[in-house]
Amino acid sequence: MRHGRAGRKLNRNSSARTALARAQATALLREGRIQTTVAKAKELRPFVEHLITVAKGGDLHARRVISSDIHDKEVVRKLLGEIAPKYANQNGGYTRILRVGVRRGDSAPVALIELI
Repeated sequence: MRHGRAGRKLNRNSSARTALARAQATALLREGRIQTTVAKAKELRPFVEHLITVAKGGDLHARRVISSDIHDKEVVRKLLGEIAPKYANQNGGYTRILRVGVRRGDSAPVALIELI
């Protein structure tokens, strides 16, 4: 039984889940909104919200922590320069998940995740 086991496996091993979260977080921070499955969106939300919370510190340590997960320098610059100051007075709740229907090929539930 899986009692007390947090998180979804998403049919991937741990390194693939980490790579997926980093890639989706990079895309979300670059574009502001991405479309993905509901399960992936629910896993992405705490990952991105933690990055934004760390970015609100704005110092060198925050930049290094963020750069360990986001490997695109332009996205790191955008996160620290534009996105984090926008949420300076907000404690969490930086993202929104909107369900948009099902995917045509396999009927997987699809959602939009966006920055508020």
